[in-house]
Amino acid sequence: MSLFLVLTVLSGVAFLGYGASVVFSHAMVEEFERFGLARFRVLTGTLELFGGAGLLLGLFHLPLLCLAAVGLALLMLLGVGVRVRMRDGVLLTIPALLLLVINSWIAVEAWQRIVW
Repeated sequence: MSLFLVLTVLSGVAFLGYGASVVFSHAMVEEFERFGLARFRVLTGTLELFGGAGLLLGLFHLPLLCLAAVGLALLMLLGVGVRVRMRDGVLLTIPALLLLVINSWIAVEAWQRIVW
């Protein structure tokens, strides 16, 4: 099993779970209020759900995989920015940063497989 497959599946499952949490969890309502981004909570969770599904379905259609990974990387870039702006510290920022790096790598790898 390749690293590409493992990271894509793990990221896809993580975003499906986290996206559902963002949409349905009361704790995430409070977190987005703390960020001053309450009006973007459902949008963010929905984008994470679509992105996670796009990663998994994209294993069968690389252009979809590339698009989903780019979208999730951009979402995580914004997430890192929010954590930095809130001065949440390194431990709270690491998950978004790690997912930014993973999804950026997935996007590049998928793009190379499309082009080559």
